[in-house]
Amino acid sequence: MKNTKETFALGFGIFAAFFGAGNLILPPLLGFKSGPDWWLVALGFLLSATVIPFFALFAHARLQGTMLDFGNKASKLFSLIFCLCVYTIAITLPCPRTAAVTHEMAIEPFFGTSSLLTSGVYFALVLLFVMNRNNVLQILGKYLTPLIAVILFAIICIGIFSSPETMQPSQFESPFLGGFFEGYQTYDALAGLLTGGIVIISLNLKGYNSFEEKKSIIARSGFIAMLGLFIIYAGLIATGAFYNSEFPGDISRTELLSGLSSTTLGRIGSTFLSVLVALACFTTAVGIIVGTSDFFKGLFKESKRVYFITALICCLIGVLVGQFNVKYIIDLALPALMFIYPLTIVLIFLNVIPTQYASSKVFRLVVLVTFVFSIPDFLGFIIQKEYLAGIVEIIPLAKHNLGWLLPALLAFVLVNLLGKRVEVKSS
Repeated sequence: MKNTKETFALGFGIFAAFFGAGNLILPPLLGFKSGPDWWLVALGFLLSATVIPFFALFAHARLQGTMLDFGNKASKLFSLIFCLCVYTIAITLPCPRTAAVTHEMAIEPFFGTSSLLTSGVYFALVLLFVMNRNNVLQILGKYLTPLIAVILFAIICIGIFSSPETMQPSQFESPFLGGFFEGYQTYDALAGLLTGGIVIISLNLKGYNSFEEKKSIIARSGFIAMLGLFIIYAGLIATGAFYNSEFPGDISRTELLSGLSSTTLGRIGSTFLSVLVALACFTTAVGIIVGTSDFFKGLFKESKRVYFITALICCLIGVLVGQFNVKYIIDLALPALMFIYPLTIVLIFLNVIPTQYASSKVFRLVVLVTFVFSIPDFLGFIIQKEYLAGIVEIIPLAKHNLGWLLPALLAFVLVNLLGKRVEVKSS
């Protein structure tokens, strides 16, 4: 009974941690653009935004350590660099995006002030909360998350059962891959790496010492959390698709979410959702900066000065980047995500499979191959694609920004086969 209660409580906590309000603007526009192909888009999006993050939590259940443990088999230096990259991306992209979403949904429509003023005040308040850690935001998040979930569920139900009969055709050449790569923008796979370590510490503090017991609780609570996200993400994609004839084709992500809430819940419901999303964005930003500052504080012998400097730098970056519109920040994120996500997916996979197939040699070669073959995907968003045409034609799936996938699988299989052959000869 105790484990059951702990599982559901932890599942809700994980759901709240993943339920970044800035991510809610992504699914509706995906559905809007996909039309009748919304279910294919949903499958791709849910694979990268819920299934892979679930396996990240499951990997944590097996490792029961920190994010540094994910890459230690490759090398401790690589693991440290990987973690630094993850935290750097977190403070320069998703964290400032929360300010941009807040401005476009809750400030600009009502006050018409500049985005720079919004991001400045926003991150000044964030810094205040980061430096004065207390339970206020945890309590706020505890009530915000279910409130937003209920409102979204109402939007989804009303939208699906009272949607227009007409639907515009899909704008995607490959709906599944379009959804899959948009799922990168949730940063949920990275959140899985970050959140899992916090969950382990939480269970340790609550007196759970059994490895198997903690593994079971994390796996089951992670499934509950991802199931909740699955339902909301899929519902928002479907709602966006069913209403894609009701809004102009160039509508932005934030305008569409606000428009759907106004259409289904009325003006008051839309305003209420905007305020709640702004508050949830704020708690997300504080959580990211606290986690990042704690990480660097730990690297420098628990230095309080390092904690403050890190928090201050994070907030200054937030002001500078957060003044741009949401679309610009999402476009800006694409190269970084094409670099970090293949490595993240591979590390999650290698930490989930049985250990006899994931030796240090396997880790090193698969990680190296993944890094090398993901370079064209990364560069494709920085330089003109004509310069990469020859390489893209040679590498399988490179034209779909998955040039790393087959080489990584091949490296994994070959290293394991060669390892088995060496074992047979030595015996």
